[in-house]
Amino acid sequence: MFAKLMHWMQTNQVLPAISDTERQALEAGDVWIDGEFFGGKPDFDRMLAASYHRLSDEEQAFMDGPVAELLNRADAYAIAQTRELPKPILDFMAEQGFFSLLIPKEFGGKDFSTLARSAVMAKVTPVSGILSAYVVIPNTLGAAELLIDYGTDEQKAHYLPRLAKGEYLPCFGLTEPTAGSDAASIKAEAVAFKGDDGQVKLRLNFRKRYITLGPVANLISLACRIHDPGNLLGKGEDAGISVVLLHTGMPGLKTGDRHEPIGEAFPNGPLEGTDVEVPASQIIGGVERAGDGWRMLMEQLAGGRMVSLPATAVGGIRGAAAAAGAYSMVRQQFGLQIGRMEGVAAPIGKLASLAYMTEGARVFGCSAIDDGIHPPVVSGVMKAYTTELAREAATDAMDVLSGAGVMQGPNNVIGRGYCSAPVAITVEGANIMTRTLMVFGQGATRCHPYALNVVKAVESSDATSFRKNLLGWMRHFFAGIGRTWWHGLTRGWTVRANGAARPTRRYYRKLGWAAARFGLFTDLAMFFVGGKLKVKGNLTGRYADVLAWMLLGFSALRRFEAEGRRAEDLPLVHYSLQLALAKMQAGFEGIYANFPGPLGAVLRVVGLPLLRLNSLGRLPSDDLGNKAAVIAQKWDAQTERLLADIHLPDTDAPGHGRLMRAFRLVCDAEPLITKLKAAQKAGTLPAGEPDSLVAEARTAGVLSNEEAARVTAAREARLAAIEVDVFSAEEFFANAASAAETSRQAAA
Repeated sequence: MFAKLMHWMQTNQVLPAISDTERQALEAGDVWIDGEFFGGKPDFDRMLAASYHRLSDEEQAFMDGPVAELLNRADAYAIAQTRELPKPILDFMAEQGFFSLLIPKEFGGKDFSTLARSAVMAKVTPVSGILSAYVVIPNTLGAAELLIDYGTDEQKAHYLPRLAKGEYLPCFGLTEPTAGSDAASIKAEAVAFKGDDGQVKLRLNFRKRYITLGPVANLISLACRIHDPGNLLGKGEDAGISVVLLHTGMPGLKTGDRHEPIGEAFPNGPLEGTDVEVPASQIIGGVERAGDGWRMLMEQLAGGRMVSLPATAVGGIRGAAAAAGAYSMVRQQFGLQIGRMEGVAAPIGKLASLAYMTEGARVFGCSAIDDGIHPPVVSGVMKAYTTELAREAATDAMDVLSGAGVMQGPNNVIGRGYCSAPVAITVEGANIMTRTLMVFGQGATRCHPYALNVVKAVESSDATSFRKNLLGWMRHFFAGIGRTWWHGLTRGWTVRANGAARPTRRYYRKLGWAAARFGLFTDLAMFFVGGKLKVKGNLTGRYADVLAWMLLGFSALRRFEAEGRRAEDLPLVHYSLQLALAKMQAGFEGIYANFPGPLGAVLRVVGLPLLRLNSLGRLPSDDLGNKAAVIAQKWDAQTERLLADIHLPDTDAPGHGRLMRAFRLVCDAEPLITKLKAAQKAGTLPAGEPDSLVAEARTAGVLSNEEAARVTAAREARLAAIEVDVFSAEEFFANAASAAETSRQAAA
């Protein structure tokens, strides 16, 4: 019976077909806490025991020392205007080891943890996207990581010390005009041949684009497909995708041209090669590794999706929250701080909570990698959803800063990040593709307790394995029906998280309830949609939404536990989890409303009304939003802790330095402003802006001389902080004139 069923499933393509490249992607990396949610029965005590690391003393010293010094030295506005890093900045980065964060110490590197590399990127990116590119690429998408994992001893000995010193500046040549998210379809070709000297060589022809650091790099890791008609490499005529190291200056290799990215024009451009010849020994890992490039690429991209892009996104979210909270207390309208207006407080509360939750997810995910776990599904979630949230955060912060965010100049603290937000949405797999194809498409097969084993058994016609795993799947499925029904009836009351803090246990119950439903509906999708899941992107995207918010919500809980259950952080935790649950509810409603076939009709008519009646959660209340906003609108020990490792420049620096100085002084003067308002109410002082009545208050004995000086300093600082940059006509048109001259020279 099972053999006949297996044959029927083969014939009717009931399960998704898996290509060789998809198989390598599925088999790369590990299942982590995502497996708990796909299984439908998360063990929260075990999940809470997962690592949540902190920086080592050496790593923290680097953050507080060289990183802070670099950012204080760098004139971010000037860099954005000139579109290049000054040589003294590059020299400082090389001297301090900014290009060597992941390289082992035996080769002259820092050998920092994944968490530390992520922290450096998160601190640098909000200051300058151009500067960030020089930090991110060498420490994630450069040659170093592939050489460490796959390089020959000779390759490591030659390249790693030079990469560590910055003598080699790397880039990663993957994307092509016809190969973007579908990296397996690359057309770059390397033909193996035997040179006159008897050495096996490769002749490469390619066109790459969107290559970050491509115009300035002198070492290229190029993804290409090797054809070997003479089987010189011993891998057959089609040796497969490989990664080859190229040096600028090679005959036939063209570099230096540039694209112009939106926002900050970080170095990015095309790479072209015409009959570029290199020894076959330039394949990373040597000839023995020819054809292993796809696995290398999948692992390297998974690293970027967990490390660099989430770091830059979370750094942007935290920076936006800090800027919006500070500005809302410095800027006044209608006689009060704009942050006290509910319409302004609402986005600030959201920003503060997103900063808390996504920072928890960043640390939690990097901790897994540092423990040797490489979860590609979670990495995809982190890339897609943190970058999307960063775009939302930039918009919210822009709404708060309004004109001060629109007018560019050295004092604009949000504009460049706002303009650059779309960049992270598109790179390393566009978010649309990641959300609709990768997260659930890969996760449903990879993270399910039985699905991948059943698929493999069907493909290999292994009736014994098929019977064992299919029976296990059926037991799992019917248990999932019972579990979902029971959790819905009790609203998750029986879900256990004994190690969790009491104020947060209700969220574990809700997450367990959501996971049970998610696990069941994963089975339903596999059974009733099956092989068509690949083309049901809207449906799989909604599954991805549910999974993503379960992961993000749990990350906030994990952070709360790891940081000692600080009661003052509870408004942020409550807001984060209530937002996450509301997003899960919306995702499930979308699944019920759009599930195909007869089951979908039942879900729409019967299930959807019941789902809405017995809801997982609703968006946070206005009162909770106000409580979360207050945390971002004050300066105290909690603020300093929550802003840890965000770059806060010297108080005399433009932009953030000027704003944060005013913010601190305004917070310090707040009790005195309250005293002045009370005196106005009592008739002791006249009407008007309280901080403008210092002289009268001193005469009336309301303020001492010292208190009056504090109020005056706060007023002067806040008025200075709300000013925007003004340029003379000569200054304003100088850049245009320079660009016109460059254009004329190029035309000539």
